[in-house]
Amino acid sequence: MSANTPIDTVELGEKIIKVIKTIYDPEIPVDIYELGLIYDVLVNEEGEVKIIMTLTTPNCPVAESLPQEVKDKVATISMVKDVDLELTFEPPWSQDLMSEEARFELGMF
Repeated sequence: MSANTPIDTVELGEKIIKVIKTIYDPEIPVDIYELGLIYDVLVNEEGEVKIIMTLTTPNCPVAESLPQEVKDKVATISMVKDVDLELTFEPPWSQDLMSEEARFELGMF
């Protein structure tokens, strides 16, 4: 791919989500995407990515390592030039953000 070819942002977004779904919260056996910890994934045609995510609690034991793991894994995608990760607690995470798949996995039905 030449430097001037715009990146397919839909394809890149799908690749990013696929990678994020390989990352699990150490305390809950569900990936962080289905858990609802990823609030937004923004990509542009230059391959710059911004991820807005949260943690289950501000004093989560993986507060340092989990965001870095997300950033590092997303950065391994060939189309990604730069990853900016913003950690937020607004709105705070709640079980309402979990996907149906995650709720089913945890027996919350």
